[in-house]
Amino acid sequence: MITFQDVSKTYGQGGHVALREVSLSVEAGEVFGVIGASGAGKSTLIRLINGLETPTGGRVIVDGDDVAALGVEGLRALRRRVGMIFQHFNLLSGKTVAQNVAFPLKLAGRPPGEVKARTAELLERVGLTAHAGKYPAQLSGGQKQRVGIARALATGPKILLCDEATSALDPETTEQILDLISGLNRELGLTIVLITHEMDVVRRVCDRVAVLEAGRVVEAGAVEDVFLHPASDTARRFVREGEGEIGGEVSAAPGVGGRLVRLTFQGEATYKPVLGEVARATGVDYSILGGRIHRLRETPYGQLTLALTGGDVAAAIARFQDAGVRVDDLSETA
Repeated sequence: MITFQDVSKTYGQGGHVALREVSLSVEAGEVFGVIGASGAGKSTLIRLINGLETPTGGRVIVDGDDVAALGVEGLRALRRRVGMIFQHFNLLSGKTVAQNVAFPLKLAGRPPGEVKARTAELLERVGLTAHAGKYPAQLSGGQKQRVGIARALATGPKILLCDEATSALDPETTEQILDLISGLNRELGLTIVLITHEMDVVRRVCDRVAVLEAGRVVEAGAVEDVFLHPASDTARRFVREGEGEIGGEVSAAPGVGGRLVRLTFQGEATYKPVLGEVARATGVDYSILGGRIHRLRETPYGQLTLALTGGDVAAAIARFQDAGVRVDDLSETA
């Protein structure tokens, strides 16, 4: 649905380089996350998708169209297929909730009857029917973002762009908005590109993720791979910040003897008594140095960092692996 081919973006003559030779693809119907610190190039990347920015080099292909090659009418048609929601809502303060949602439909020249029916349908979808006559100043942050989502859906887009859509919201409201975005992906088959600096947002809703640093993609892949086994320093930092220090950092347990390993459980294995079974079968003792149990979208996962001593440690590791548990040997990095 979206392809970046060696895309670079520089602002000004010899100025700031926002993106450097970025190559990515976003499949139809997936939720694709882009995570990075402030200044990493996230917002520039998302604005290239709907033609708010043009690349200095490379090509951006959206739903079969080379965005930079589109004329004025072509860009208008593209933007009807690409909705966008913003961090600070960008609502029209002098218009009611219903009028904000209806605005893009009126711009597109839809007949009044269609505008009214579509507006009512969208307000019901985002749970704001009772607030149709209110103005943005009368709404909470979460309600404002729901208006923004309804407005972005007005023209029936195939793609929804979310630029830090939850970073101005409290944790409970963030959870509600993420649930709404996930539901739209499932029910409407929307392709969603989500820009964020919060790893927890990626964990909750994304299928795949790209990690940006200084305008470059330093890591990309399935969320479970990047989240549970980050390969780049940048991804590891985001995981630590989002989850707290991963239990099992060797430096967190000075003087602990034995074989240091990190076990990763996914799916049904997360709740099985594998640890006790392996310890009894192999005579291995273990000290738990840290751990976490959570979910990636709907899939449970767990990670434990252990110091294994006594018994047959090699046999214990083999049994963990046979049970579908990934084992990372931390002793080699100590």
